[in-house]
Amino acid sequence: QVQLVESGGGLVQPGGSLRLSCAASGFTFSTKNMRWYRQAPGKEREFVAMVTSGGETTNYADSVKGRFTVSRDDAKNTVYLQMNSLKPEDTAVYFCNMFSGPRQYWGQGTQVTVSS
Repeated sequence: QVQLVESGGGLVQPGGSLRLSCAASGFTFSTKNMRWYRQAPGKEREFVAMVTSGGETTNYADSVKGRFTVSRDDAKNTVYLQMNSLKPEDTAVYFCNMFSGPRQYWGQGTQVTVSS
């Protein structure tokens, strides 16, 4: 069964950095595009970043371009989100996501709080 487990969230000051990880299991990880989304309190879940299978192509929301980097390690079945120059508006629960045909799968999320 598909499992996505995020980790690495926490409290960080503005301008700081965090690296999120998403450990995947239950499917052939290397063949799937992987995405990160986030949801701030009172707001809808929004796309953050995507990395294609093989890692050749990445895509980012305009709000995080130049600050966040998505990557993957197929040997470890893990996708990462390196977040630099964090802002208070980056505060949200961050989710890992995978599509398989008509279905999509989500992790439980990891909280990121950017505050002084």
